[in-house]
Amino acid sequence: MLRARGYQGSALQVRRYVARHRPVSSAEAYLRLSTLPGEQAQVDWAHFGRLRIGGAERPLCAFVLVLSWSRALYARFVLEQSLESFLRCHTLAFQALGGVPRSLLYDNLKSVVLERVGDHIRFHPKLLEFAGHYHFAPKPCAPYRGNEKGKVERSIHYLRHSFFAARTYSSLDDLNSQLSRWIEDTAHARPLPQDTSRRVHQALEEERPRLLPLPGNAFSCDVVRTLHSGKTPYVRFDGNDYSIPHTLVTKPLTLVASDSLVRLLDGTREVARHTRCWDKGKTLECEEHLAALAAHKRHAHELRGRDRLRQSCPSADAFIAALASRNAHLAGHTSRLLKLLDAHGPEALESALSTALSRGAIGAESVAHLLEHSRRQQHLPPVLSVSLPDDPRVRSARVQPHSLSDYDALLRKDSP
Repeated sequence: MLRARGYQGSALQVRRYVARHRPVSSAEAYLRLSTLPGEQAQVDWAHFGRLRIGGAERPLCAFVLVLSWSRALYARFVLEQSLESFLRCHTLAFQALGGVPRSLLYDNLKSVVLERVGDHIRFHPKLLEFAGHYHFAPKPCAPYRGNEKGKVERSIHYLRHSFFAARTYSSLDDLNSQLSRWIEDTAHARPLPQDTSRRVHQALEEERPRLLPLPGNAFSCDVVRTLHSGKTPYVRFDGNDYSIPHTLVTKPLTLVASDSLVRLLDGTREVARHTRCWDKGKTLECEEHLAALAAHKRHAHELRGRDRLRQSCPSADAFIAALASRNAHLAGHTSRLLKLLDAHGPEALESALSTALSRGAIGAESVAHLLEHSRRQQHLPPVLSVSLPDDPRVRSARVQPHSLSDYDALLRKDSP
């Protein structure tokens, strides 16, 4: 801009001039804040990059809670910053420290503050319910005043450079296990900042009797959602599909999820339980659900199979009636006749059924023998069976066969 206005000098001269004439701002002074034992703790989140689990990348976050007087801390790595995860980490911190401080100082997190106008604050109702259960007072610090929670900010810096830097780990559980040992052996063994003659763990033992006692039961921090499946017996949660009984398809269910378990409830009755998957795009199935669906589908296929035989072959109705009069196993004969229908076609099967009825040879084996005899007389190749896996979803699938005469015509055209 200066050159456009005709300035011919160097940038160095401009910097020197600005340095001489820039107004000098006075450094802001801060009060030293001191607290009593058991009076306050400071809480915050910290980001530590991302963690790959299978084919998914999850954010790696650390929950950090520091007792303001003893500087004892609790930290835990998690894969989400949801409200449920936030409250769950509070519960674990209270248990690890042996009590609850009377107030907790927060940044203006959305999990804590829904709306703020000056000193007028609307807290998240779930956090207020949690605070009432443990009898502490939530206190957000002033906006853009990170110095008010400097103890937790310094603890995060300490955690980031003393523990996490260059550390190797195999999983989230391994990382948290190493973190617990580091807190016990290193963080709590360091000198107390305000009294270097004592250690942090000694100050914690002195502060612990002054913390509020834990309630008789822990606060429920599970994710609770109402959802329903589509036409398939699966419900989707956090990018993964979890199986449910096929009788509950499209019905509203209640999902209750912790950081390790996913439960599905029909009213108050638990209908499914799965280990929570932190990967994405996975399908978690219960063998009982698949077995019940397969048994149900086999019965349905049996009824639909009889209708298909009747529609394809006029003699099928009389043949099935003859099987029933002999107390034959209809499901087995129907399944075999359907396989013959797929392999030989409706015209050949109708001819074999008519011949079998006229001879009194009532049975799927007799029909199969007549079909094979007819193919040998016509000098046709034998029908080869297709081997399928044991998965009931594959075995119960119905595929409509198509004519291959177009390919046969191509072969005849190329032959000499």
